[in-house]
Amino acid sequence: MKKNRILNLFACALLAAPAALAQTGGTQPVYLDDTQPLEARVEDALSRMTVEEKVRLSYAQSKFSSPGCPRLGIPELYHSDGPHGVRAEVDWNKWNYAGWNNDSCTAFPALSCLAATWNPRLAARYGQAIGQEARYREKDILLGPGVNIYRTPLGGRNFEYMGEDPYLTSALCVPYIRGVQQNGVAACVKHFALNNQEQWRDYIDVYLSDRALHEIYLPAFKAAVEQGGTWSIMGAYNKIRGTHASHNDMLLNKILKGDWHFDGCVVSDWGATHDTYEAAMNGLDIEMGTYTNGLSSESEFGYDDYYLGKAYLQMIREGRIPEEVVDEKAARVLRLIFRTAMNRQKPYGSMTTEEHYKTAYDIATEGTVLLKNRKGKNREALLPLRKEAYRRVLVVGDNATRNLLSGGGSSELKPKDYFTPLESLRAIWDDAAYEPGYVPNESLYAPQAGTPHTAADSLREEAVAKAAGADLVIFIGGLNKDYRQDCEGTDRVSYNLPYGQDDLIRALAQANKNLVVVLLDGNAVAMPWLDEVPALVQSWYLGTMTGPALADLLTGKANPSGKLPFSFPARLEDCPAHHFGTISYPGDGTRQEYKEDILVGYRWYDTKGIEPLFPFGYGLSYTTFEYGDPEISATRMAEGDSLCVSVSVRNSGSLPGKETVQLYVGDEECSLLRPKKELKGFRKIALAPGEEKTVTFTLKADALKFFDDRKQDWVAEPGKFKAYIGASSADLRGEVTFTYE
Repeated sequence: MKKNRILNLFACALLAAPAALAQTGGTQPVYLDDTQPLEARVEDALSRMTVEEKVRLSYAQSKFSSPGCPRLGIPELYHSDGPHGVRAEVDWNKWNYAGWNNDSCTAFPALSCLAATWNPRLAARYGQAIGQEARYREKDILLGPGVNIYRTPLGGRNFEYMGEDPYLTSALCVPYIRGVQQNGVAACVKHFALNNQEQWRDYIDVYLSDRALHEIYLPAFKAAVEQGGTWSIMGAYNKIRGTHASHNDMLLNKILKGDWHFDGCVVSDWGATHDTYEAAMNGLDIEMGTYTNGLSSESEFGYDDYYLGKAYLQMIREGRIPEEVVDEKAARVLRLIFRTAMNRQKPYGSMTTEEHYKTAYDIATEGTVLLKNRKGKNREALLPLRKEAYRRVLVVGDNATRNLLSGGGSSELKPKDYFTPLESLRAIWDDAAYEPGYVPNESLYAPQAGTPHTAADSLREEAVAKAAGADLVIFIGGLNKDYRQDCEGTDRVSYNLPYGQDDLIRALAQANKNLVVVLLDGNAVAMPWLDEVPALVQSWYLGTMTGPALADLLTGKANPSGKLPFSFPARLEDCPAHHFGTISYPGDGTRQEYKEDILVGYRWYDTKGIEPLFPFGYGLSYTTFEYGDPEISATRMAEGDSLCVSVSVRNSGSLPGKETVQLYVGDEECSLLRPKKELKGFRKIALAPGEEKTVTFTLKADALKFFDDRKQDWVAEPGKFKAYIGASSADLRGEVTFTYE
């Protein structure tokens, strides 16, 4: 690919030379001189372009590229799906994979796993590593990270996002974006905005309050722009208040480019553009994938037939589109090209290095969450497993051997290596037996005939029979990335585990008390068997290093330190999106109303007094941590002031471990409904046995504010507030009170 692109750039330079030299008296054009300020280069290039050339910047030339200006030597932009790895090459004008043998990648854990690390340093390493791989593959735009809020456990793309809390998502997406862009590769933050489900995603019309929009669904995008400095944003498929998100005036012109001063490009999701005038006037800069479904369907039309193609040019010629709109759009694309494709300071990049595999491993181990670890008759917890304690080991479950990087839609990856859990466990117990126990009966994007009951029963019976004679059973199941599981374009149809896994787990628990259940997925699931299972590990799609990470976690070589980035409801109807009926989720087929308003996730469970199955921020360790009483530096504060909340934490166990200390703030007196508490800080610390550290959080007035629809502004009202220190949203270890004046 590098050779092809170099030849293409050389051809562009030859085409550019006569025109460029004629206009500059034989000197180098300013726009190619990267010692000049970026905006000077943009204005210089813009001044040389015809209206046709400006228009041509704004729509695709292939499935995953958009053009530059060959006459002036300005190269095209190459896009690549992310955000968990650089996708394999597809054909120029088809969805088929190109069949290259040099487009493998490191598969990093899904962003749900990154969120569960609660570790911004790992987020920075993630961004740096995936940015290096994108740069090596000559990609200019990486389509990620995804920062949409987790609203329902049925959401098909929840595994691509970072949970239910806007503060946590913001804190992790910013270093990821910065890491990617250090490589001269643009992050493309998606999907802006309110793409919180896959069912009817192309046309569902979302209605919600301004409070919910600004407090819950926009903060991570705002942080990506104002703190992360992202160079591009991807518009979503869905409508918002009657207009598609990819050309929505409120969203793109007023909020993104107006209030937030975003100077980058808005790129449509593939097939998310629907109107020429709206796309031109309402803030879309690059149109991709039109007349396709963004996954598999093909267009009968050429690229010039895109909404920002011939029709856009005709409107300009008729005077319906002002010249300043055309120039502003073209300038944004040029700015992006100069930051990426024409950035001569960017590094070379690297692929599938030992360092990248180490980054993937560290994210996998720090993101995996220990949900349960019950003590047995010997008064010891089942985990971590000791090799010498178990001779006959049985591994059960399809996910122990399945390649969980295929399927799922645009995040599908072609890894150079994929180490399965079974092969890594057999590196410890070389004679470990294996039984699938169940077989999935769906495939990507289409329902398939189910596994016959007799065959399914036989698989379950064989696994249970062998479990009865084993010393240890490790079940590795969960979801996968097939149709109606964790998959783009579809939502789940049930909160329960698919393929009869609930019955299988119950039967295994009855057959053998030494049962470890490991779930690999990107969503919360129902657990009707929870009381019968002694040890439960919530893992995710861990990428290349799935097997080594899980083996090390189960045997204690690594100590679990993940915390849940979203709540697990005990019942689906307890979830706020489902509580208000179908108009709230999934909608009536046309319209949807977010009736839970600002009470998303733990905000709902806390405020309504509903106990979840597992709370937001929850996660156990193989060691234990003791918290001291929190202390506050002042009991009063005003606008412009700050105060500190401090707490000491000690590792009171016998193993080194990491704990995430969480700070929540609650408003005791408010003129509008507010959640009982909201996350406003967290810190992950490593502690040796017996070691103690003090964690200090600084609170400013912004942390106390809510969005007042009546004033259309952020407000902190005078009154009493509480700061809570917790090990999760439900496990509070102390609180302090202060007054805002």
